[in-house]
Amino acid sequence: MKGLDPTSGVPLYLQVERSLRHRIDTGEWVAGAQLPSEEELGRHYEVSRVTIRQAVARLVDRGLLVREQGRGTFVRDTSLTAGARGVTSFTTELAELGHASGAKVLEQTVVTAAECDLPPEMGLRPGDRLLRLRRLRTDSARPVGVQTALLPLDRFPGLDGLDFGDRSLYTTLRERYGLVPREAIETFTVGGVLDEDASTLGVAPGAHAFYVERLTFDAHGPFEYVRSVMRGDRYQVRLALRNP
Repeated sequence: MKGLDPTSGVPLYLQVERSLRHRIDTGEWVAGAQLPSEEELGRHYEVSRVTIRQAVARLVDRGLLVREQGRGTFVRDTSLTAGARGVTSFTTELAELGHASGAKVLEQTVVTAAECDLPPEMGLRPGDRLLRLRRLRTDSARPVGVQTALLPLDRFPGLDGLDFGDRSLYTTLRERYGLVPREAIETFTVGGVLDEDASTLGVAPGAHAFYVERLTFDAHGPFEYVRSVMRGDRYQVRLALRNP
């Protein structure tokens, strides 16, 4: 058995897991690389496919690998990890992580509050008009997520007439309207990517994703509601927990 010791008392699947992790850590397989098939790995380690499947499943659970339906198993890119941060834009968040963000406008329309599923904290009447700005967010030109922002036009007159193809929303809000974000409430859930977003994000329908709802406040109250779907293989959240 190549590199394995069946007499050590350590289960073979754990030995395979350690070997696979070592190969990832040493750069044999870089972020985004596809692993050999279970059959190929089984031949390499001279163990059963069941043993390989156990080892790979543990690395998937630990976030080192990601399975993509119909494509295979890939090394997860863990460099884009959101941690504790202030009330910032996606652009700023990536810049602080040393990444180059981008955006492509998928939809920019005016809607009424009655057409949207808004949280009651927004305090809008059914006929109030909002800008709906739906954008593909990228990291170094690679799709990361689709974000849909809803902003009341009574607060930001003329916002719907601006071109956000190469314009930062938060920079515009600050420079044009004098807005200073103070706090935000974010809710994360996990689910599968819907058919309507799958091709935009470059994944198969049902691929793992974070769904994020964000309500952002300034000194006058909530000014923005954002719904996002973020690729689970390219976006992570890491929080430090400590006792008081």
